[in-house]
Amino acid sequence: MENKFLQEQIIRSSGVNPRKCMRCGKCSATCPAYDEMEYHPHEFVYMVENGDIEPLMKSRSLYRCLSCFACVDRCPRNVEPAKLVEGVRLAVIREAGQNHLKAEAVAKLAEEDAEIPQQLLVSAFRKYSK
Repeated sequence: MENKFLQEQIIRSSGVNPRKCMRCGKCSATCPAYDEMEYHPHEFVYMVENGDIEPLMKSRSLYRCLSCFACVDRCPRNVEPAKLVEGVRLAVIREAGQNHLKAEAVAKLAEEDAEIPQQLLVSAFRKYSK
């Protein structure tokens, strides 16, 4: 997919305007997964804003985000970085043609990779089982 199309798709699906970010870093400072992430929340926002989507789609940071929304609560401009992360996750899933997570797959995922946070599995199951 073309980067401009991906960028628009992610911004539209997340409902976030990344241009509102003033790069204060408060979102990253409050992130409980900060040490595990290759790209931190403020970097995620910046990369989406600039259309640098491909590295995000290939990054482990995408799956280290706990979707706890601490970054959303902390942002003084209501940018909501976690929603952008979810938008990129959806783009990866759409590109792979896998729009649904089945209940049987959750147990298998948990067994295969012990490093996957439980909250991520629950969030993914809730979101992709619809």
